[in-house]
Amino acid sequence: MFLRIVSILFPLFAIVALGWLVGRRMKPDMTVANKLNLDVFVPALVFAALVSKDFHLAEFLPLAGVSVFMVVAFGLAGWLAARLSGVAVKTLLPPTMFNNCGNLGLPLAVLAFGEQALAPAVVMFMVSNFLHFSYGAWLLDHKTRLATIWKVPSVIATLAGIAVGLAGIAIWPPLLLAIRMVGDIAIPLMLFSLGVRLTDANFGAWRIGLGGALLRPLAGLAVAGLVVMLVDLPPLQRALVIVFGALPPAVLNFIFAERFGQEPEKVASIVVIGNLLALVFLPIALALTLQH
Repeated sequence: MFLRIVSILFPLFAIVALGWLVGRRMKPDMTVANKLNLDVFVPALVFAALVSKDFHLAEFLPLAGVSVFMVVAFGLAGWLAARLSGVAVKTLLPPTMFNNCGNLGLPLAVLAFGEQALAPAVVMFMVSNFLHFSYGAWLLDHKTRLATIWKVPSVIATLAGIAVGLAGIAIWPPLLLAIRMVGDIAIPLMLFSLGVRLTDANFGAWRIGLGGALLRPLAGLAVAGLVVMLVDLPPLQRALVIVFGALPPAVLNFIFAERFGQEPEKVASIVVIGNLLALVFLPIALALTLQH
């Protein structure tokens, strides 16, 4: 079991470590690469997964509903913790509510459970992504127009993929292969970029950082355990629910905090320490799922 977990996690953290080393030595500006990933590569990955012959929308509707419930429950845990600790709600709630289901969640799902896990993992990613770009942005700035969510490329790709799938349109195989090849860039680039981002680690607010970093997976695993007990999901989706609960805070939380001026140094500390603690919590989640 130990060797199996190590073999699953090693490729992820090896690429993150490579990004960190390159970031330390070369200090690359990942701005353009990250924008390309969000605007081109990730949408291609999402679209290709949704138009796959193995993807049936009705099959994943319960999982989508569960994902909404989980993200909202994470948010409630963050809100309660912020009220009890005196930390600003806008600082602590987003990193608790929105996890790293893109950079770590998607590659981990595929490495742990095979290619068949990509479609349900994409469903969970899109639910979290949609809520982050809508409610998450509005939370930090009530002047944010929620209508702009429809301009987010990954949301457009989701709607397009669902529409193509429901219409039964068959994508010309060479074109679909090209889209998949573009999408295949997304996951390793996510991991590499995460490693580069960690070179800017800020531990100045380490107490809040550690508290928020622990709250994210602990609250997540508690919610995931409740869902697994109460909702009848297929075994693969149950496993993904547990992994989803254990994921660290999304790097996007820091980007949003920086953009809206919401104590970015504290959020950065939560995100960095949280992703380091993934070395502890992800093996726990995998142990819980792989033993069944």
